[in-house]
Amino acid sequence: MSELRQHLDPTVEAPPFDYNPSSMPQRLRIGALALVAGAIALYMGFFQWGWIDSVWDPVFGNGSETVLSSEESEAMHRFIGLPDAVFGAWAYLTEAVLAFAGSTRRWQFRPWLVVLFGIDVIPLGIVSAILVVLQGVSVGAWCFLCLTTALISLVLVVMAYDEVWSALRYLHRVWRDEEGWRPAWNTFWGRPSPRAVEIAYEMTGDE
Repeated sequence: MSELRQHLDPTVEAPPFDYNPSSMPQRLRIGALALVAGAIALYMGFFQWGWIDSVWDPVFGNGSETVLSSEESEAMHRFIGLPDAVFGAWAYLTEAVLAFAGSTRRWQFRPWLVVLFGIDVIPLGIVSAILVVLQGVSVGAWCFLCLTTALISLVLVVMAYDEVWSALRYLHRVWRDEEGWRPAWNTFWGRPSPRAVEIAYEMTGDE
């Protein structure tokens, strides 16, 4: 494994893409955007905690405060034990941490990390955006910052899917060629078989 790391080019493309989705510039953009969304969510959480008296909203006036202090929001607070905005801030922070973790070839070396990152960003991001919209419809008011974080969530989904797809494509290729789940499972946890290493070379065209 260490020998493979030394010879693989960190800038090589990851099929079917013509670029490396695990490249640091790509992941820095994702992490930075997640931190921005996290900061916005934490700001709204401060209002829900009662630490600040109002929430900035240049579009809907007091709509943000209406949404953030609504019955629906209070119900989520009781259910998860935290204000929903604070829970969102925590989720964005984990997305940023997972975006920054690992090497520029983690889609091959640490597929588990990429899949965990994908679970954090993609399904949770889509669900978060849907809940924001549903909450606005239910309450009858809209929250500018809530909609902003929902939009960021969807942008993060678009930015993150390629790396997850490359990792899953690699694991599928290992599973197909090795004709068993155990080699694919070991590869998933960063313990590739000799054939999995060969597949890594074949997929990227490394010499």
